Amino acid sequence: MYTNKSLNKVRVWDLPTRIFHWTLALCVLGLAITGTLGGDAMVWHFWFGYSVLALLLFRVIWGLVGGRWSRFGAFIYGPQSVISYLKGQGKPEHGVGHSPIGAVSVFALLGASLAQVGTGLFSDDEVAFAGPLTRFVSNATVSLSTHYHAHIGKWLLLGLIALHIAAILFYLRRKHNLVGAMLHGDKALVVAAPSARDDAVSRGLALLILAACAALAYWVSGLATPPAF
Repeated sequence: MYTNKSLNKVRVWDLPTRIFHWTLALCVLGLAITGTLGGDAMVWHFWFGYSVLALLLFRVIWGLVGGRWSRFGAFIYGPQSVISYLKGQGKPEHGVGHSPIGAVSVFALLGASLAQVGTGLFSDDEVAFAGPLTRFVSNATVSLSTHYHAHIGKWLLLGLIALHIAAILFYLRRKHNLVGAMLHGDKALVVAAPSARDDAVSRGLALLILAACAALAYWVSGLATPPAF
């Protein structure tokens, strides 16, 4: 049995990753509410969508240059690792960052979120609101994007979020608090592991990347109105 003295406190989730996680959760909640309300709330729906676009662009870049355990390379597992983990044959290092199953969940959520936001940019409700990129593609593409965004992608994303929450509760019952680590960034581990870089320099870099991503998302939002000549 391990005592507190035998545990290693490791900074796993850097501050930019934690802020991304919770901000994305709030924005997705805002998208779900405003999309359901419709009407004038769709104005907010679009702005939540642009915010999510900026956040996802940031996460893709941060997955390449961010903290040690936030990088995609830290949680890309082969099929055998996933199968072994499901059989209860996981390795101690799987408990540092994302486990093989957690990695599958993360990539699924990121992929579904990108698909949902991407199709939203090409969607048109044929009433009052249209995505900023609809004028660049055919009506068939707009129709297909709108159908996926409203009738498939939304439920796929909500289903994945429900599974994600269920997994968190499952691990919580097993005395493994995943939420706490995503709040304060640290984990108490029975194995030695390098801490993620989380200093002023890395946080400043994250801020610059986020600003660039926000600027790009804002530029995309402006494409909804044809330029005046």
